[in-house]
Amino acid sequence: MAIRSMTGFAQVKGQFNDQVAFTITLKSVNHRFLDLHLRMPADSDALEMKIRRTFKEKLHRGHVELTLAMERSDGSSLAVNRQLVGGYVNAFREAAREFSVSAEPDLAAILKMPGAMSGSTIDPNDEALEAAILKKLDDGIAKLDSMRAEEGAGIVRELRERMGHLQHATDEVDKLRSAMLHAHLEKIHARMQELIGSHADKDRILQEAAMLAERSDIQEELVRMKNHIQHFLGLLDAPGEAGKKLDFLLQEMNRESNTLLSKTSGVAGEALRITQFGLQMKSEIEKSREQVQNIE
Repeated sequence: MAIRSMTGFAQVKGQFNDQVAFTITLKSVNHRFLDLHLRMPADSDALEMKIRRTFKEKLHRGHVELTLAMERSDGSSLAVNRQLVGGYVNAFREAAREFSVSAEPDLAAILKMPGAMSGSTIDPNDEALEAAILKKLDDGIAKLDSMRAEEGAGIVRELRERMGHLQHATDEVDKLRSAMLHAHLEKIHARMQELIGSHADKDRILQEAAMLAERSDIQEELVRMKNHIQHFLGLLDAPGEAGKKLDFLLQEMNRESNTLLSKTSGVAGEALRITQFGLQMKSEIEKSREQVQNIE
């Protein structure tokens, strides 16, 4: 399975018989987990459970909204549930009198309440209708998945470009390692001269410089950064859910870039360019994280 975005939209229509048609609308955006929100006709609890099971089998992450709208084309008018609507109206007017509020109930809002209109519900025992809806749901998820895959391909292209920039910056910093070590040597030499003047012990200076260079060497960070980049690129081609793994790798890359910048702070001359490349690395990592947040 290719990398997929969590953003998508799909709509499918189905015809159950000459009188009943339905429309399924799907929308999805990014979310840490699979978060389902279903807008279903009343009395369709059994169908809702089957729909949720279908989603869990085919999607892994994302905030997904499903709207199922039923349409009757037999020319029959919908009937008002007089007992239910009357109860709403009477309760509203009773509350208005009790609290001395001058207001009338909104009939349009009341008729949208579950059960207010008969003929708009799904028969929970109609297995044939459920089967037709579930079959169309499969088509809808396939269309949604196709859009998410298309969006995902665009994200992958951008991420590969970002990783290319990050790899270039890492290689440039690697070339400047020797300049940085030389800068540390000059720095410790100047400091030792300042403290003890002409009596400075050259061997002592070299020893202190070596210790400082060891503490400040960024080779390990560069090696880990290069490994993370290769692992990241490998995940873009690997099957299965990758969003969380990619996000974790970017967190690790960000940690390496922070360590690199802290170790190279205060250096001068040619080594100062390491800071510039380090900031560029952090920028590429942050832009990549914005994209990865939307990968399933």
